[in-house]
Amino acid sequence: MTVLRVILVGLGARSRVWRRVLQDDAGCRIVGLVDSNAANLGAAMADMPGAVGGPSLETVAAQVAADAVILITPPGGREAQIAAACAAGLAILAEKPLADTVAAAKAHTAMAAAAGVPLCVGLNFRYMPVTRALKALLAEDQLGAPEIGRFLYERWRDGRQARLNKYPLTMDQPMLWEQSIHHFDLMRFVYGREPVAIAARTWNPSWSMYAGDANVSALITFEGGLEVTYQGTWAANWDHLGFDWRSDCPGGIAVQRDMFGDLAFARRDDKALTPVALPPFETWIDDAAALWAEFAAHLRGAGALPCPAEDHLNSLRMVEACIQAAATHQTIKLNVPIVAAEPVGAAPSHRNNSQQRG
Repeated sequence: MTVLRVILVGLGARSRVWRRVLQDDAGCRIVGLVDSNAANLGAAMADMPGAVGGPSLETVAAQVAADAVILITPPGGREAQIAAACAAGLAILAEKPLADTVAAAKAHTAMAAAAGVPLCVGLNFRYMPVTRALKALLAEDQLGAPEIGRFLYERWRDGRQARLNKYPLTMDQPMLWEQSIHHFDLMRFVYGREPVAIAARTWNPSWSMYAGDANVSALITFEGGLEVTYQGTWAANWDHLGFDWRSDCPGGIAVQRDMFGDLAFARRDDKALTPVALPPFETWIDDAAALWAEFAAHLRGAGALPCPAEDHLNSLRMVEACIQAAATHQTIKLNVPIVAAEPVGAAPSHRNNSQQRG
């Protein structure tokens, strides 16, 4: 098996997950570390003394042969990182969202396509067992296609904690760009439908620590007449995560009552919900490892690119539609292009920098 050589860009809180995932995979090796923060870089290099470190991807990629880069950086201002990865022929796995505007994400996607490098977005929630089980449950004939959805997410996210990234505190629309993007992607992935219209409001309560709106309320119309009521907040004034995703179908309901599990279903006249068994799961680690496994398989020519940037654009358009709807008090129509998945088994088209150097 080919050992994949990886450069990590951004060595903050989230990088600990990726470092563990990659260090646990005998089929890859971390060869480069990038961070403009000297303290972050020094701590990571002390943990991985064999890796080349530096303040920019351009400088590190020039010093070490690699196959892929993981961008664990804020979504704004990734132009130089994407350009450096493309110039070095490095396959890219970028943490979500790819960018903080659709225009920037489209530019990143076009740059990668022109360079012939795969660009995957780290939508790890797709890889949680509960997500896969819910998708399978709704695909069964016993419930039928959903026609009503309700998605509720209530969190007190203390953005001052050391374990959390700080940039959302000053973002415009932090809830939408950093959290709702996950939820919108989950809806598209689980329901297998694209949105056609969105009405929305965003706002902040007086106690919010966020400069941008930490609350989102939206009514989302999907293909086939599915209507989803969405409520999400990072400023819930009780430090207890509330999650409830219910889908009403002709044959009954499916309901997920925990962000990481607690899936059940019921028919109209059932007296109680029937739980769906889920496998053991380590939050944040197993989902990232499953995403990495598919990405690595693609680089070895053994599968389609997971979570391609072209598809991610469709979820980003939902975010911008919410922002526009809230600003104009109008329902925003969406004409989201549906991207065909790359055929399973298609060989990757990118070149790596060791090939470039001969």
